[in-house]
Amino acid sequence: MATYTTEITSDKLVSDNPIHQRLLKAYIAAKPMVKGDLLEVGCGEGRGVEVLLKHVDSYLGLDKIQEVIESLSSKYPKALFQQAVIPPFKDIEDNSFDTVVSFQVIEHIENDKLFLQEIYRVLRPGGKAIISTPNIRHTLSRNPWHIREYTAPQLQRLCEAIFDEVETMGIGGNSKVWNYHEANRKSVNKIMRFDILNLQYRLPAAVLRWPYEVLNRINRNKLHKQQGQQVTDITERDYQLVAHPDKGLDLFYVLKKS
Repeated sequence: MATYTTEITSDKLVSDNPIHQRLLKAYIAAKPMVKGDLLEVGCGEGRGVEVLLKHVDSYLGLDKIQEVIESLSSKYPKALFQQAVIPPFKDIEDNSFDTVVSFQVIEHIENDKLFLQEIYRVLRPGGKAIISTPNIRHTLSRNPWHIREYTAPQLQRLCEAIFDEVETMGIGGNSKVWNYHEANRKSVNKIMRFDILNLQYRLPAAVLRWPYEVLNRINRNKLHKQQGQQVTDITERDYQLVAHPDKGLDLFYVLKKS
């Protein structure tokens, strides 16, 4: 659990701070929306467990990495954690949860329709799911860890085919956030100008993961060195829940089951 990739994003590496705070914001935004029995699909390193645990009656977190499950089980004895490769959500009964959250997960799922159908299945009538995923309109380069990324209308259509009500929002930010994003964009473009054959979109994802990781880490460290406090001073309060999804770096959708 001490080794972090840029895809996981660490809350301990200062160069990761803007991304960590952006991901944390989804949990902060979800706090007033969660209730009852909560399922988190893809709890990862447990970034939001403490944020949500006090607002629900019970918490079950699913993740595919057994080491993560063991660590979180020890750290949060009042919560339950289960190793699972999803979808489907094996051994979870229909109509079991009042709330489901799943942040930055659906872009990793091959069968995204089944993923959402399973969320709908385990929700109780009147329950809601809250999901987030990167907004492809603001993606700076291909992420080889992602199966796909979505425009706001693409994800909305997918969700509306399954859920009874879909509320579309985004995770945006103030000038500090967008200034960092613009500096990041310029830095990435300097790196990608060497990709004259457009290999990032032509090579298999597995081939790209190692160079993506190395270059992404170099880029984040470079931005931290150049911007200093502009990187370390960004907090979740600088990120904002915005009504229009296209104004968000991430899409943030609330999905309801009648």
